[in-house]
Amino acid sequence: MEMISLENELKENSYPGRGIVIGRSADGKHAVTAYFIMGRSENSRNRVFVEDGEGIRTQAFDPSKLTDPSLIIYAPVRVLGNKTIVTNGDQTDTIYEGMDCQLTFEQSLRSREFEPDAPNYTPRISGVMHVENGKYSYAMSILKSNNGDPQSCNRYTFAYENAAAGEGHFIHTYKCDGNPLPSFEGEPKLVAIPDDMDAFTDMLWNSLNPDNKVSLFVRYIDIETGKYSSRIVNKNQ
Repeated sequence: MEMISLENELKENSYPGRGIVIGRSADGKHAVTAYFIMGRSENSRNRVFVEDGEGIRTQAFDPSKLTDPSLIIYAPVRVLGNKTIVTNGDQTDTIYEGMDCQLTFEQSLRSREFEPDAPNYTPRISGVMHVENGKYSYAMSILKSNNGDPQSCNRYTFAYENAAAGEGHFIHTYKCDGNPLPSFEGEPKLVAIPDDMDAFTDMLWNSLNPDNKVSLFVRYIDIETGKYSSRIVNKNQ
């Protein structure tokens, strides 16, 4: 697969929706993830990321303007032992609870499907990072309607064992802007992962459409020790 420029990919797409990047830093020392959210409606844009234990959650920036919390208030990131779970919805909890009961990532998601937000039927995108004893692997998933048909759910899981240094994968909810919004197509896109977390955070945030971007989370996990550093950027301050 040809590696694409993540910066160009974001700058050329005004509305990829919500996106997950997972990979390994160029020096091989860090497991890396990034998660961003965007919004077109006032309700979607009225959000911020806040720390929640070892993970994060979304919350309303102005609670008085919150109209429907069902699909916008959730925990995008949770940590279960040596596993870090990143998703675009409350399936974070489904994966956490399933894996805590010895189900696999894929098995945990069998009880879920795309979001019930007709006519978009937004895909559920998810990832899990496994860092243990100096080894690192990750998996990504997308649950989507069958070309807009809500009677069928298409399920795709992509697993990356012994993640390669300097490489990552990017998956997002929407192919582009539209009405209804067209779902992401194909397998996660191969992108470069740099060593510098702050530079990576700045690149991502500055590449997202300025009108539609809402929040960004980035985490670098030391593969040898499991210790991590995180960055949160919110448009609403």
